[in-house]
Amino acid sequence: MIRLHHCHQTRSMRSLWLLNELGVRFDLVVHPFDKSLRALDYLALNPAGRVPALEIDGRVIWESGAITEYLCERFPEAGLGRAPGDEERADWLIWVHFAETISQHTAALTQQHIALYDDTMRSPTVMRIEAKRLEKCYGALERRLVGRDHLLDGGFSAADIGIGQALYMARHFARTEDFPALAAWYARVTARKGFRNALPPKSADLLYKRDFYEAWDG
Repeated sequence: MIRLHHCHQTRSMRSLWLLNELGVRFDLVVHPFDKSLRALDYLALNPAGRVPALEIDGRVIWESGAITEYLCERFPEAGLGRAPGDEERADWLIWVHFAETISQHTAALTQQHIALYDDTMRSPTVMRIEAKRLEKCYGALERRLVGRDHLLDGGFSAADIGIGQALYMARHFARTEDFPALAAWYARVTARKGFRNALPPKSADLLYKRDFYEAWDG
């Protein structure tokens, strides 16, 4: 039995996308993005009170990077991981975990634009700095993707999933138009059925109410 605990438009989307690409059977439990994640029954699954939490093989795994590594090792036949000893292993690990670098800047911007309920709490300086940091991440990806269809020469992998999901979130705050190789790669990977099936349904209560959030001037 595989069961993923998920909130729309959060890091758990990368685990959902990965499960879709693996083609395995799993149950999906969708939680509201609210204080219910701090309830004792959920804290028994993820003591941090966050998503994702993955029930598999009689245990629970949390942290999206750990879930990515575990699932790719558990289902190697899908070819989405790179095993120890593979010449692409180090690059695979770098890009799988670079998704979290992107996500930490997105999380800071989400807090500034959405979570803080009073304008006096918001910082235009933080907004601008974090948006620029996202653009620096885009620059690193642009340099990697020039002349490549995917992050690894060996083809589509869980690294593309992790970074693709991170960009899905980050693009609410920093545009990709000035990074043509990145924009083209993002269009390719998000055309995949696995990504489309990980998107929130149209009826969902979304975290991001706008497609893009401009930096706030105070």
